[in-house]
Amino acid sequence: MSEHPDHAEHPDRRHEGFHYSEEDVQREVTELESKSATAARIFDLRRIIGGLFVLYGVIVTITGITDSQSAIDKAQNVNINLWTGIGMLLLGVFFLVWLKLRPAAPQPIPPEGSPEE
Repeated sequence: MSEHPDHAEHPDRRHEGFHYSEEDVQREVTELESKSATAARIFDLRRIIGGLFVLYGVIVTITGITDSQSAIDKAQNVNINLWTGIGMLLLGVFFLVWLKLRPAAPQPIPPEGSPEE
């Protein structure tokens, strides 16, 4: 509490100096919604999964290209690293193309006056 009884903090008077207009509140809500939609697009799991599969696919494909004949012989004459790397690359590219063709839809804004769930 403060030393002056006139300035004692009352729960209803804490924010007495702050008056927000309806336009200010609406602008703030719109700004927060756009930031939320941007964050949802950035952290879309398809981007993360696709990126990781492409990265590891490149590594495994390079390993498959540079494998020695003895490593291929161990896998019954199948260059398993090469085929696995190509498969991982294709899967990663699939996820990234899917993300590009069907981006995450923004959350629908409920109409005013409707109860929120």
